[in-house]
Amino acid sequence: MGSRWLDAGLLALRLGVGSAVAAHGAQKLFGWFGGYGPDGTGQWLDSLGFAGDGKRNALLSGVAEFGGGTLLALGLATGPAGAAVTGNMAVAASTHVPNGFFNTNGGYELPATYGLVGTTLALIGPGRFSLDQATGHVFNRRWMAFAGLMSSIAGAAYMITTRRPPEPVPDEVTAAESPTGDEGATEPPTGDGGAAEPLTEETEA
Repeated sequence: MGSRWLDAGLLALRLGVGSAVAAHGAQKLFGWFGGYGPDGTGQWLDSLGFAGDGKRNALLSGVAEFGGGTLLALGLATGPAGAAVTGNMAVAASTHVPNGFFNTNGGYELPATYGLVGTTLALIGPGRFSLDQATGHVFNRRWMAFAGLMSSIAGAAYMITTRRPPEPVPDEVTAAESPTGDEGATEPPTGDGGAAEPLTEETEA
């Protein structure tokens, strides 16, 4: 297989994953695509127990996703962009670990996959069909990718280890606080527990 096919594959990977990650960032930053914007996302991140101000965390997560995803799709500053996506998705995946692997059960499958793609692109580069190639890789030096990955992994480790998830409410307390005394009365009207959460894929802290 020739190098052009490899470059075409990298282009397809960058466009697909980069655009999807950028869309998630747009949900957090601008409230697009059914998102909740920085205020709603910040409240959700606070409810998950992340350290720091929720709105600030939402903005940082949104910038990492929207900026990192857009740059990956363009193939510009691929090393730092891939590193930003990697760190953000590591934090997102950590919140889904209790649900197991598969995305159908609310697991960490999707953010882990996005993070792996970000790491891969940061390490191997964007290919010839990219703005990095056109600009002589001035924004995509090896040291930039290495420094970006190290700093994003360190930041993700901090967010994960300092998170303090809220204590689960005992069933008897939930039943007592329900107007009908029925535990199920606290669930959303649709019966879908996930509908109460502003995001379904990641925390994006």
